[in-house]
Amino acid sequence: MTILVTGSTGLIGSHVVALLAAQGADVHALTRTPEKRQFPPGVTAVKGDFQDVDSMRAAMGRARTLFLLNTVAADEVTQALIALNLAREAGIERIVYLSVMHSDRFTDVPHFTGKHTVERMIEQLGMHATILRPAYFMQNDDALIQSSVLERGVYPMPIGSAGISMVDARDVAQVAARHLLRRDAASEPLPTQVLDVVGPTALSGRTAAAVWSDVLGKTILYAGDDIGPFEAQFRSFAPGWMAYDMRLMMARMQLDGELGSAAAVERMQQELGAPLRSYRDHALETAKRWRAAP
Repeated sequence: MTILVTGSTGLIGSHVVALLAAQGADVHALTRTPEKRQFPPGVTAVKGDFQDVDSMRAAMGRARTLFLLNTVAADEVTQALIALNLAREAGIERIVYLSVMHSDRFTDVPHFTGKHTVERMIEQLGMHATILRPAYFMQNDDALIQSSVLERGVYPMPIGSAGISMVDARDVAQVAARHLLRRDAASEPLPTQVLDVVGPTALSGRTAAAVWSDVLGKTILYAGDDIGPFEAQFRSFAPGWMAYDMRLMMARMQLDGELGSAAAVERMQQELGAPLRSYRDHALETAKRWRAAP
């Protein structure tokens, strides 16, 4: 029973591949460059690209279950809808799709609305899927805050005060792997589920800064809600359209937050069978890694 994992080399997908392999699943890891990738023993690297229909058709044809993960891209919707159509063509009836929390509400944020479009296709065509809607990943901070926190004593992410139930990417991957295995093992395709995937507590800019103050043993201040510097920093390593997309996301998070309900938190803890990783846990690990770096 083969599980095809897209996005297999990224933050979430790489963890999903490892977790599935550890459970003895027959995993096919989709990658554009299989010759350059190393996966856990027993995992088959499969050459494929969302923009190459022939390669995707071949990959889907060898799978029973699909983990669909599209990174933020200018043609993300096209990629995802083609992938789902090819999955349907191949008779795949067991899917886990990685969406985003509030995909149905943040209609002015391009990649949120894109993911909601994919959700609508799953619903309207009666496809069988677990739709995971994770909140903001804790690891999103990693590439953007180190110099600001260590050198200037400032937490720079303009996440506002409405509250975000940040979630560790490893917890997201664990929930995804669990649902992939559950769907793959079922004798019949299971009904569609939509799940918010959240961390244990809601954070604001000020409470996130306070966590870093505690972990680093020095005062870290919140930089405030001005989104301009965040967009400018993002443009230093990503296209302008993507930086603007992220700016719009931050604006909506400041306005509405991404708050997980108590029921959603409890559900996630039941899914994991253990406490959810906290932002403080993440900060401690990150600070340790910073100290160990040459």
